[in-house]
Amino acid sequence: MSIIGRMGKTGVHMALMCGAAALAAPAMAVEVPVDLTGWTQEGAGTWNVQPGNDSVLQTLNSNPGVFYSDYSAFGNQLSGTITVNTRTDDDFVGFVVGYDPGELAGPSDFLLIDWKKGNQSSFGCSASAGLAISQVSSGLANNSGAWCHDSAQGVTELARGATLGATGWTELTTYSFDIAYTSSNIKVWVDDVLQFDIDGSFSNGRFGFYNYSQQTVLYAGITNEELPPPTPAIPEPATWAMMIAGFGLVGSAMRRQRYKLAFG
Repeated sequence: MSIIGRMGKTGVHMALMCGAAALAAPAMAVEVPVDLTGWTQEGAGTWNVQPGNDSVLQTLNSNPGVFYSDYSAFGNQLSGTITVNTRTDDDFVGFVVGYDPGELAGPSDFLLIDWKKGNQSSFGCSASAGLAISQVSSGLANNSGAWCHDSAQGVTELARGATLGATGWTELTTYSFDIAYTSSNIKVWVDDVLQFDIDGSFSNGRFGFYNYSQQTVLYAGITNEELPPPTPAIPEPATWAMMIAGFGLVGSAMRRQRYKLAFG
């Protein structure tokens, strides 16, 4: 009798379910507070780490500037809150991901996640209100690239937010954010709503906060969480049954071969 015959279909099904559960069980993730005193400012702006070291306040209305991490973004999820603590201006807040030191001036290969409060024209183009994600290849400067995602200036918009693509931020309002990043995917949530889920081939680098022409922006309660390793694909039950049956046939053939050698 074959292996499947001895176990019975119910037994095989239960074994497969147990094996699948074991393979699919994720590792327990732990959010760890981030000490921002090891982060670095680049470009314009003034970034002041707040008491507790897990929050930073950017105070100037200035050209593009970033405040980037001292660790790699790959395989991590950055979380926290963002608040514009002023009623003045309506420009850009956000993040850079996969950022390497010096890339603000270009050449570069990182992702820009920026959020503008209102529509506004400048540099011969119009910046649209809402949340967007772009690929940056020539740095970020006070020009049409950073202002309206002009690909001729090395900023190519990839997507608009699922629910915030045309909705600007509101002053004196605190939003939660989560950014999960791997070599092949980036996910971004705002207030627990998934805004971006983009597959691609991404560059390693740092996480960073980003401001352009917007003052008094607080990034607070910053934590980091290591993402679990990718879950291996689980074979379908029919595939498992074929594999088990195959093992039985191989074993039977080997026994017949040994019989021939002994008595042939």
